Formats: sequence, structure tokens, C-alpha cells
Amino acid sequence: MGWSDTFAESVRVRGWAVTEPVVPASVLAELVASLAGDAPGPLRGGVRNLLDLPGVTRLAQSDPVRGVAACVLGPACFAVRGLLFDKQPDANWKVPWHQDLTIAVRARHEAEDFGPWSSKAGVTHVQAPPAVLARMLCVRVHLDDCGPGNGPLRLLPGSHESGVLRPPQVETWVAAHAAETGVAEAGSILAFRPLLLHASSAATAPSHRRVVHLDFAAAELPAGLHWHWRV
Repeated sequence: MGWSDTFAESVRVRGWAVTEPVVPASVLAELVASLAGDAPGPLRGGVRNLLDLPGVTRLAQSDPVRGVAACVLGPACFAVRGLLFDKQPDANWKVPWHQDLTIAVRARHEAEDFGPWSSKAGVTHVQAPPAVLARMLCVRVHLDDCGPGNGPLRLLPGSHESGVLRPPQVETWVAAHAAETGVAEAGSILAFRPLLLHASSAATAPSHRRVVHLDFAAAELPAGLHWHWRV
């Protein structure tokens, strides 16, 4: 069994997996420089709409990133959203347990099981039904080392199999299951299912903890809806 089979099996069973460093340091350095020059505003905290930037588009299409996405979703998958998260001394936060339920679409079009709607940084977003989210994968490229003190992701394995969870169900999951910690080295890729419960603590030793978060999908949207980005 090759690494891709092992990785895909971990995502299937546990809901997440992480690679060894697979993105070369030279690519990471080029990406950081590209982000600093092209991103709309300072790189602190978080930046949306990253798939508008050529450097991030190239990253989404690169062999390491596509290899991770394709081994889970199949070779026809594509990137549909990009975000930057950076915990640092003046932008440090914690994130409660949650699932990633919203997707970016080209325009609002009322469709069964889609909603509520919102706008984020000028882009229309909508909560998608479980059938759509189950065919997606969140792919995080770590630009810096992320150890226990850098506020890494905490993940509840298996929770992705339970559909959309309401707050009381989330509390039950958190109380009854042990969390796993997604530490990662610079150049590593951590991937998880959107429906997997995940959280993160504030960094206790905050430096840069830059992560490019890419959402991948395996199918077009139903009912006249279209992905805002398709890379």
C-alpha cells in the first residue's frame, strides 16, 4: 500500500491525515513572497479570496497538493476556495469546536437544502447540505512549523460520519471522544473532511503559524448553483 492509499484510508476512517513535508522550502518561500506582494491587505490573522492570487492558484494546481486531494476525491477534483490563517503575537485566537459548512458560490440561487446565505469579503456563501460537503476535502498547506505551542488544529476522529451536528450533539461528541492534535512541519499538508469536528486553542508560543487552507470538491453543484472558484 502506497502513501496515497494509507492517507486516503486515514481520511476515510478518522476524517483527517497529515503528510511529511512534501512542498519544497523554495516553493514555500516563493509563496510567502507572493502573498506579501499580492494579498489585499496585511498578512495578519486571516485573508480570504486567495484563489484570486496567481501564487495560490499555482499552489492548488501543484503536484503535492493535487496529489493529496486526488487520492481522497479522485483525479477530477478541483479547488473551490482559498484562505490564509496566521496566528502570531498580535493576531492570536482560539476557535471552538465546529464543522466547515459554508461554500463559496458565484451567485445566490435559491435551492432546496441550501441556506442560510451570507456574504464574506464580497463573495456569496451558503451553507451546503451534507451530500455536497461529503464530497469535499479541506487541504491545509503549512508554511511554518506548527507544534503543540502554535495553536494547531484539534480534531475529533470519526465525527465526519455523523452529518451536520447541532450544538448539543457537538457537546456530546466532545465529552465522549478524545481529540487528536494536528501538529505539522513546514511543507506538510494536513487534510480533513469539512464535516469533521475541529477546533484550535490560542497559541501559547505564538510566532508565525501560516497556513494556506484550500477547499477541494469532486463534483459540480446542483440546482443551478456554481462554485465561485474552480481551479
